[in-house]
Amino acid sequence: MIRFIALTPAGESLAQKLLSKGVQNNWPDAVVDYKPKPFAEFVQTGFKNGDWLVFICATGIVMRTLAPVLQDKYQDPPVLVLDEDGKFVIPLLSGHEGGANEWGAQVAASLGAQLVMTTAKPYLNPIYTLGMGCERNCPLEFIESLMLEALAQKGLTPNQIHSLNSIDIKADETNLIALADKYHWDFNTYSAKELAPMELLLSTKSDYIFSTVGVYGVAESAALLAAQMETGKEPELMLNKIKNAKATCAVARSYQSR
Repeated sequence: MIRFIALTPAGESLAQKLLSKGVQNNWPDAVVDYKPKPFAEFVQTGFKNGDWLVFICATGIVMRTLAPVLQDKYQDPPVLVLDEDGKFVIPLLSGHEGGANEWGAQVAASLGAQLVMTTAKPYLNPIYTLGMGCERNCPLEFIESLMLEALAQKGLTPNQIHSLNSIDIKADETNLIALADKYHWDFNTYSAKELAPMELLLSTKSDYIFSTVGVYGVAESAALLAAQMETGKEPELMLNKIKNAKATCAVARSYQSR
């Protein structure tokens, strides 16, 4: 569960705004907690239960309250802190491992706010790319439903996706083109030779796919290469390949300076 914790009327108003946007962004169940009492016990209990916490108050209050229950970055849930004007979003705890950086970027984008990241990738903008493979003449519903499932698994929305990508033998795949058109994405395809350098970053390798098209995985390779080409920096798989009866889909991410 996501808890928006506010201590002032302005903070509560911002929390309600975020709550409404959360529904649009397919976030998990969320509630607004205005001046919860007893404050420390309430907050610490939510934290220990694994709730994702958004505080709209001073950073110092948050740190003093959570200090007794902090464990480590691999177990603590993500925590964000916002000012009550909604101008800044700070991923305070579990930035990378817990997903607070990525989540904070979504919150900042929804508000038009500045993301203030102080972890290993400071002040960087995430670029998300989709890679897809499919059977020839795959129906649109198979492609679209799988894509939406992939985005939902990572809390992303279609408008956060930079491009849809595949191998060059799919350059004329009618419904990959139609999917990209529907969501206003660029549709890019790459040769097996261009995709080959992504091999070391793949989560799995399929000898069958390699024997068929010349790469060990179409969806992951295409997503990774597109992310790298957009930013010029090392890409990473955000979502390993998932599949249904007729298609595969993966999500990659890289970062560029704002």
